[in-house]
Amino acid sequence: MAPIPVQRDTVQRPGTTRAGYAHGPRLASRTSLPGIPLAPSAARRFVRAALAEWTGLGVPAAVGFSDRLADDAVTVTNELVTNAVVHAGTTVDLVLRLEEEGGDEPSAALVLEVTDHHPARPVSGDESGGSGRTETEEPAGLPDPAEYGRGLQLVATLAESWGITYRTGLKTVWARLPVDDWSGPPAPPDQDSLRRGLRAAEILAPTARRTERDDAVWDSRGAPAFLAEASDLLAGQLDEDLVAAIAGQLLVPRLADWCAIWLEAEGGGPGAEPRLARVWHSDETGTEPLRTALEREPLRLPAGVGSGPVSVPVPWPAPPADEAPQDEAPQPGARDGAALAFRITGGGRALGTVLVGREGVAQVPDAVASLIEDFVRRLGLAVGAARAYTRQATISRILQRGLLPSKVAEIPGVTSALVYEPSDDGVVGGDFYDIFPCPGDRWCFVLGDVQGSGPEAAVVTGLARPWLRLLSREGFGVGEVLDRLNRLLLDDAMEAAEAAALMVAAAGGQQLHDGSQSRFLSLLYGEVVPLPGGGVRCTVASAGHPLPLLLRPDGSVRPAAEPQVLLGVVEDVAYESQVFDLAPGDTLLCVTDGVTERRSGPLMFDDGDGLARVLAGCAGLPADATAERIQRAVHEFAEQPPDDDVALLVLHAD
Repeated sequence: MAPIPVQRDTVQRPGTTRAGYAHGPRLASRTSLPGIPLAPSAARRFVRAALAEWTGLGVPAAVGFSDRLADDAVTVTNELVTNAVVHAGTTVDLVLRLEEEGGDEPSAALVLEVTDHHPARPVSGDESGGSGRTETEEPAGLPDPAEYGRGLQLVATLAESWGITYRTGLKTVWARLPVDDWSGPPAPPDQDSLRRGLRAAEILAPTARRTERDDAVWDSRGAPAFLAEASDLLAGQLDEDLVAAIAGQLLVPRLADWCAIWLEAEGGGPGAEPRLARVWHSDETGTEPLRTALEREPLRLPAGVGSGPVSVPVPWPAPPADEAPQDEAPQPGARDGAALAFRITGGGRALGTVLVGREGVAQVPDAVASLIEDFVRRLGLAVGAARAYTRQATISRILQRGLLPSKVAEIPGVTSALVYEPSDDGVVGGDFYDIFPCPGDRWCFVLGDVQGSGPEAAVVTGLARPWLRLLSREGFGVGEVLDRLNRLLLDDAMEAAEAAALMVAAAGGQQLHDGSQSRFLSLLYGEVVPLPGGGVRCTVASAGHPLPLLLRPDGSVRPAAEPQVLLGVVEDVAYESQVFDLAPGDTLLCVTDGVTERRSGPLMFDDGDGLARVLAGCAGLPADATAERIQRAVHEFAEQPPDDDVALLVLHAD
């Protein structure tokens, strides 16, 4: 069947909705869909297109749209439209609305409304997560899973509030999702968001409601469509437990009545026990007995087994004699059925095992077994990718901790504030910083950015920072320190050290360049000496680095250094330094290009002296407040989180 064409009607108008909601401007998009199985996929396309269109309109709240919010909106829409198609079977009207509310704490929310034309079906229990009553009936509790399925429980998990509205001839289910990020930077992935994703995957698992399975759908069209859907859902997942959760949701009940997934320990030896990551059963009451049985007798496949199906006994062992009920008849289907095991492999290594089973049958059809085998291959790729990301992220965190100082020195008469945000790409970044004391009542500060990222950048950072400390403490001036560091970067000894370090990284499975790339380094290096009457004297030099900015108490801003060539590019170069006094109340701001080159479409943050304008508004603020304001402005400049390391150092003379 061809996809449903979606017509979208978008309007922007002021107005109010139900009590307690928005009082500001709002966007609204609406469409109507036929009550057929293709409606949910058309609704998903409609929502993503509407969100993309709104972002392009430049509405302030649309800046807060994140990938997570878009995914939640699509998921909620899918569940509500599916519910309407299954239970009503009429034309479905879908409205997506962006509502803003002003005040001391402005907020915004996406409101989804799905309306069907069969309102006579009663709603039992409290189906509302809403917080107010207007025209909306809000009975109490969650719907009975046996009657409504898990979709509305998933909506309750993802939405801030939701409810059901009855009108003459119509029934509308609405859900409200807050745009949490519109007044600040998008929240990075954390353990809470991971648990939230796992909770959503578990809610999506099938309920106790039994359905007739039709294996005839796995023909030349059904199987490729299922595998394509599985590939889309599994691709890009960065946590192996979430991969297992999604895999179980896809297998049960489409292809099996129950399943279990074991994952081998990362780097575990021959005697390491696999971990039972997930267990599903189409009947909720069967999940825990199945888990207990599997934990009692873990599945172990012979070493020579490949990726094909292996028939295994159904894991429903008879209870011990002292636990077996004497007057209870055997449960029908409790021990009958067929079970197949498949080895999960990736990169030629065994990553785990999938066990699937059907009840009340002698064997699993060959076509279904072949389809599950193809699915498990894709599962292996997803698990392998998630583990590679985790491994790389772990190495990066270890390297980052070793390359950066555990703490920075305090400069007498100066308050400092430091912000360092490595990009969330799972590799070690190239930005580094340091503040340290030197003989002669001097303090030195460093902000640098190595070309590239990963092991190559880590090698340069790991050598440059201690060299800087050594040269500074030997009494060389600011310009002389850069001269000598430049020669060291071009020296053969540096190349030999880098090659050795890269060989170690390669042994850990890191993807490396051929070692021939230049070791460019942008660096801002300065020396601070306290003055007897208050304030400090600064001597700075910038080698290919964003220039430091000096903020006076009157709000004036000027560059505090002259631009010079990158380190590691030209051999015969003499670096010069600039000297100025940082009087009480003055502020010096030093940043890396992750700040100045932060992008929003074709624009960069520092276009038109954007950084200087933001800094000018920080006059009179202490160091930490200045750093916080600059950091917030960088994040608010674009919808997406920064794709480069962000580092900034603020020095404020007391």
